Amino acid sequence: MDGNDSVDPKQSTGDMAAFVQNLLQQMQSRFQTMSDSIIMKIDEMGSRIDELEQSINDLRAEMGAENSSSPSVPAVPKDDSKSPSEV
Repeated sequence: MDGNDSVDPKQSTGDMAAFVQNLLQQMQSRFQTMSDSIIMKIDEMGSRIDELEQSINDLRAEMGAENSSSPSVPAVPKDDSKSPSEV
């Protein structure tokens, strides 16, 4: 005898099914966690883009008001950042 006669095939199949079921549940949980994280980051990015658009619109409005109040003086942008060629 090879020693495998003491293992019940139904028990072995049941154990394997339970193992696979548990593994699939763990994978589903991990995928759900990753999905939630990705969605949260996309929502955060969307909010930041909305804020950036609002800032750009505010700057445009401000520059438009400056240009209309003193047309003889050219508006000089106040940008402290360096252009890519200066880096």
